Amino acid sequence: MPKQKCIICGKPLNDGIMINGRGICKNCEERIIKAESGTDFYEYYKGCIRKTIAYYMVRGVDYNWLNYPL
Repeated sequence: MPKQKCIICGKPLNDGIMINGRGICKNCEERIIKAESGTDFYEYYKGCIRKTIAYYMVRGVDYNWLNYPL
């Protein structure tokens, strides 16, 4: 099985988060958290996430994901 890559930077995924089977590395995760709304970085990250994750999700479908308490 090939090693997963970050959906934003494309580097091998050693740590970070997984969303719907796709990964975001720790560095990109931290940059997303710190990005301010309306900046070019924010729009770039939003576009990457939209292309790779949200595109495959169908509106109105209940995926029965677990809700983890924070």
